[in-house]
Amino acid sequence: MRFFSGIILFFAFVACNEDHVAASKKEEVKIDSVQVFLLTTDSAQRQISLPGELLPDENVQIRAKAQGYIRKINVDIGSTVGKGQLLALIDAPEVTSRLQELNEKIKTARSRFLSSKDYYDRIHLASKSEGVIAASELQQSQNKMMADSSEYTAARFAASSYRQVGNYLAIIAPFAGIITKRNIETGSYVGNPNELPLFELQDNKTLRLRVSVPEVYTSSMLSGNMAELTTRSLPDKKFKAKLVRRAGSIDNENRSEVWEFEVPNRNGELKAGSYTDVKLRFFRSQPSLVVPVSAVVTTLEKKFVIKVSNNTTQWLDVRTGFNMGEKVEVFGDLAPGDSLVQKANEELKPGVKVIGTFVH
Repeated sequence: MRFFSGIILFFAFVACNEDHVAASKKEEVKIDSVQVFLLTTDSAQRQISLPGELLPDENVQIRAKAQGYIRKINVDIGSTVGKGQLLALIDAPEVTSRLQELNEKIKTARSRFLSSKDYYDRIHLASKSEGVIAASELQQSQNKMMADSSEYTAARFAASSYRQVGNYLAIIAPFAGIITKRNIETGSYVGNPNELPLFELQDNKTLRLRVSVPEVYTSSMLSGNMAELTTRSLPDKKFKAKLVRRAGSIDNENRSEVWEFEVPNRNGELKAGSYTDVKLRFFRSQPSLVVPVSAVVTTLEKKFVIKVSNNTTQWLDVRTGFNMGEKVEVFGDLAPGDSLVQKANEELKPGVKVIGTFVH
């Protein structure tokens, strides 16, 4: 009886072991199914909103070139002025006195020159009669006339030069614009190197819109070369701005390039110094490879997609471009027609056998 019981237990053990081996083999040959899609090209476009700043087309700080006291002020902040308009007058008595002195020297030098010239002309005429005027006397009179002529010319140059200093007493506008600052009063002493400027003048008929564009967009095309902006003071109004210049280099601190736009401002609605919200629409000049955002895995070390080739997974490093919400532009060792995993993750290791189910 015991012998038959042992035989039964032996066959039962063998049968269980065979079932376990079969189950293990089934687990080893089991292949997971993943959703994949065919990689295609598409037009990559992206609209972004960036902060910007409005700057005057021209901005100058007007300072005094001559020392003196402010005698008269013709403008104030908010005054609209034309090019060459008189803004203020400086009173400098020593400059006026010096100019009067130089003018008198001009008169004296001129009289001396005219007198010596007249004397030379008479002697020169008389010298045409032989033996009347000695040659040495004629030469001396000519030298005297030339010396007086040089002195007269030098006096005129000195007066002209100093007259320019006198012109500095009149503070004039270098271009048409609006006075935005005034730091003087009548009677103020001006002309010291470290003092505040007398006025600040801005030309705001056209404004510069300055925007720092992130590096990823700097090589793309801007739709129409135009931007749309709004300001905090006029949130219900939209303004157009035309791209006119680029910095040509990337700022190392914020990895962006400065772009400047021109904004017409004839009616003065916009104010220089205002912060703006700027909408820019970028696009690529050529079609790009575009994938669902879920197909890109981002880790601390890299970004990659999972390609399925011959039912085997493969990790491919990529660089991302425009993020278009549900889709993102990618660059790497990829080609249209590649099969990529729709929802990729780190757990799906490279070299794993899978069955790709295409997503439509």
